[in-house]
Amino acid sequence: MLYKIVVSLTRRQKRAIILGVDILLVIASYILACLLIYGPQSVFTHPAANILELAVLVAAGAGATLMLGLHKVKLNAYQMQGVIESAFVAATLLTATALVSAFDSVPGVNLQLAIVVGMFFLILSVAMRLVMRHVLLRIYSRGTQRKPIIIYGAGQTGQQLAMALTTDKNVMPVAFVDDDRRLQRLTIAGLRVVSPAELNGLIKRHKGARIVLAMPSASRNDRADISRRLARLGCEVHALPSFSELVSNNARDLADTRPVNIDELLGRDQMEEELPGVSDTYLGRHILVTGAGGSIGSEICRQLLTCRPASLILIDHSELALFEIDRELRGYGTDVKIVPILGSVCDKSLVEAAISENGVDIILHAAAYKHLTLVEMNAFEGVRVNVFGTKVVADAARAAGVERFILVSTDKAVRPTSVMGASKRFAELLVQDMATRSQTTRFSMVRFGNVLGSSGSVLPIFQEQISRGGPVTLTHMDVTRYFMTIPEAVRLVLLAGSFARGGDVFVLDMGKPVPVKQLARKMIESAGYTVKDSRNPKGDIEIKITGLRRGEKLHEELLIGSDMLTTPHPKILRAQESRLSELETANAMKSLREALENRSRDLLKKTVETWIEKDDARNVKTVNE
Repeated sequence: MLYKIVVSLTRRQKRAIILGVDILLVIASYILACLLIYGPQSVFTHPAANILELAVLVAAGAGATLMLGLHKVKLNAYQMQGVIESAFVAATLLTATALVSAFDSVPGVNLQLAIVVGMFFLILSVAMRLVMRHVLLRIYSRGTQRKPIIIYGAGQTGQQLAMALTTDKNVMPVAFVDDDRRLQRLTIAGLRVVSPAELNGLIKRHKGARIVLAMPSASRNDRADISRRLARLGCEVHALPSFSELVSNNARDLADTRPVNIDELLGRDQMEEELPGVSDTYLGRHILVTGAGGSIGSEICRQLLTCRPASLILIDHSELALFEIDRELRGYGTDVKIVPILGSVCDKSLVEAAISENGVDIILHAAAYKHLTLVEMNAFEGVRVNVFGTKVVADAARAAGVERFILVSTDKAVRPTSVMGASKRFAELLVQDMATRSQTTRFSMVRFGNVLGSSGSVLPIFQEQISRGGPVTLTHMDVTRYFMTIPEAVRLVLLAGSFARGGDVFVLDMGKPVPVKQLARKMIESAGYTVKDSRNPKGDIEIKITGLRRGEKLHEELLIGSDMLTTPHPKILRAQESRLSELETANAMKSLREALENRSRDLLKKTVETWIEKDDARNVKTVNE
């Protein structure tokens, strides 16, 4: 109610209210001065004279306020300059009172009264404006959703930032965080300074808080290090340069005040945050996530927490990655049981024990080696994890009667030209084959393209190259890729999993392919640099072409066939694709296993070429028919 009234006031009405308050304060100052010096009887002894004196003081006070424009000063901008102007009005009242005493024969009106009137007005004027400012800020904060801001660094820049944001109606600083123990527990600029160890609790209390890193004197590497550490807490992190840098000509530092807007880079609207129907599928279930410490796996875990499952079982072969995601999930303070399991998906006994001991209902299989060039150089290990690791988990799921098994796949599995892509296609064929022979478990897979922000994706690589001053490396001038953000991809993976009926090949609608050169150019320009090329030889950063890597395609695809079916969500499609028979799948697995056991690159290459070509030919034939 109060918020609506305050917001509805025009600027003229607000100024009139401030002027009216000042006039009332003039009257109050005069009355209080008389009461203090001469007692209660002085007000009633000569009422006519008192009214005349008040009229003169009101006129003088109102005139001085209008002349100085004190009524036009915004309450949220009332600081030292406003106090000085209030002092000028107080001096005017003092002078007016002294002049009245010179021409008034009534005893008791003297210089002492003039001084007290001026002092009372100054005190009341400043105090009233501060109170009104505080009350208005409380009204605005209750009427609008202000984003909480945690300032990391309680130094000069942090203090200046806190003062600047205090009056902002969109954001609200809530605390300082600082490593300096001398500052901890102090209150600076009205905010408490806490240690970094208290950050988790602070974020829980202020949901959706944004952390601003106000440490411009720290080196770029130190800031990047702290930013990465803070980002793991699930908050958006901004790095802020000093205010002197902001007003200098060093425009490049301005890029540090905000993160790269991925949706602007991709040139499309952001997907809705909430997807209907997801929570019901995962509510109260025991869910196993493989590769839980990876980019996709960890985001799956975060989003599953909001669906309130009974437990989350996390499998990852990386001790550090598993430790980090386990610590992060426990830090959210939910009732969901977290079970971290350190080990490989290729370990059959470990996977079977994890499923049986925890009564797993749903498996999201995100464990895989995904870095194209690395897998190309370590082909046997890539096939072992991506193909036979998937087989181990899928076999265990089927044997235990798990309700759903969802494979996280990639667009590189479509007509693959790399070992990584071929290994993921074999994993898809395994899941498709398993779906035809399973009576209880619904096997499905979700295929999508590159996710920005994942380990090894172009976004952090380009950002690092730009921070070093370039060049930004590009494998080919015309290379294109499908891109999606990690949260967006994971929301759709979880939703697609709820649609599964068995044997489904879900494909995410990732929009149009994005030219990677265009992405690189936008990132360079958004960082405040110019692209150095033939048209602009004096530019800042060059885009250097290095040539396609071994196994890399110029353009990725999402479909093997051409038949698509819709699903309840427009961004999720169901592909109609042919597959290998049960016997063919078994023969392909036998040849792959033999190649791994003998570490025969020739046999591995021959097996991949034989069965992938057969798979492609079958899908082409299906399309032609």
